[in-house]
Amino acid sequence: MNEQRLSESIESLLVARNPRQMAIARQGLTPGYYLRAARHLHRARGTVLIGTGFPVADTFETDGPVGAMALYEALHALGAQPLIACDAPLAQGLKADYAVIELCAEGRDSTHKQAEEQLRALTPHAVVVIERPGLTADGHYYNMRGEDISADCHVFDWYVAAATCPTIAIGDGGNEIGMGNIARTLTELDIRASVTGCDELLVADVSNWGAYGLIALLALWSGRDLLQALAPEALLQQLLDLGAVDGVTGEHTLTEDGLSVQTGLEVIRQLRQLTNFL
Repeated sequence: MNEQRLSESIESLLVARNPRQMAIARQGLTPGYYLRAARHLHRARGTVLIGTGFPVADTFETDGPVGAMALYEALHALGAQPLIACDAPLAQGLKADYAVIELCAEGRDSTHKQAEEQLRALTPHAVVVIERPGLTADGHYYNMRGEDISADCHVFDWYVAAATCPTIAIGDGGNEIGMGNIARTLTELDIRASVTGCDELLVADVSNWGAYGLIALLALWSGRDLLQALAPEALLQQLLDLGAVDGVTGEHTLTEDGLSVQTGLEVIRQLRQLTNFL
């Protein structure tokens, strides 16, 4: 199987369950988007900034951080210098094990300034965003139920807009950073869609799985089975200990967007099979 066909197989696999119509969203993208995004990360040796964290009920959801942690470990193993950008309390909880930037600027002007200063200081090789709320046309943030969550969101959109390096975004609903790339397609969905775009948008039924899709391709090129050592249950438990909840149910359970750990493990197994590690 050539790389283009492999990417398209990954793209199909990651929207096969289709709980939030990402199979429709996929139609707005040019096939091969996982391949193109992974190429931006291949052989990265400098900083790769990974933004994540979606606020839910005064805390954050499990979808997004698991993918960020998994991608961090993979990139670190391959010689890059990953850095996770997120809000409190997630930031404090991850600092013991990961290099972290805490997003803490107050007000949009100061957040914009913080983004520009950080980008100048870090000169990242790439910026990756995994399940992070994106600004809508009215300048607010909304969850999947259409509730305004702007008061709980620091603006990570500026990091994507101001970056001079490749920008990659992963989302699973339409209200995340990057979804501006397929604004016309998203009019078919019942969602307050984000207008923030990026260089390469990746869609998946669960955003964490999008990170696994990138890791699968990086593993193939490196000849290292990077997904084999991935332990999503342990990562989920770590996040639950920090107060995370399932973004769909709002419960402190070992789930991601209402789906069991076993579902994610099956996706990982299928990705390893597609990349000939099984």
